[in-house]
Amino acid sequence: MATFTKFNAFVENVAEKKLDPGADTLKVMLTLTAPVAGNSVKADLTEIAAGNGYTAGGTATTITSSAQTSGTYKLVITDVTFTASGGSIANFRYAVLYDDTATNDELIGFWDSGATQTITDGNSFVTDFDASAGVLTIA
Repeated sequence: MATFTKFNAFVENVAEKKLDPGADTLKVMLTLTAPVAGNSVKADLTEIAAGNGYTAGGTATTITSSAQTSGTYKLVITDVTFTASGGSIANFRYAVLYDDTATNDELIGFWDSGATQTITDGNSFVTDFDASAGVLTIA
C-alpha cells in the first residue's frame, strides 16, 4: 500500500475526544479526487459512486490492535478488499480512512495509489495495510 498521509485535524480530534480510533467503527472509502491535509470530515471529499460491488460509505475494517508501548501508540487494522461484481467499480486513486462512529465522520488519513485504478468485473483491489508497523502511530 502507498504511504499513509494523516489529515491535520486527526490529532486535534483525538485530543478533543471526537473520535476513538481504537474502539470506533473505521471505514475505508474510495475517491478519485485528491484529498488534502486540510480536509477534516468525510463531506469534504467526493466519494466514488456506489455500485457493482462498491457500497456508499466504503467498507469497515477490523481493528486488530490499538495500544501504546513506551509512549508510542500504534493502530493496526485488517486489509479491506473491494471486489467488482456486475460491472466495474468506478475509477479511483485514493483510499481514505475515516471514523464512521464520530458525529461528522471525521477523517483520519489517506493513501495515494499513484494512478487511477479500475476494478473490472470479477477482480479485486486490496488495501494492504502493514500488520506489523500498523496503519498509523502517534508518538
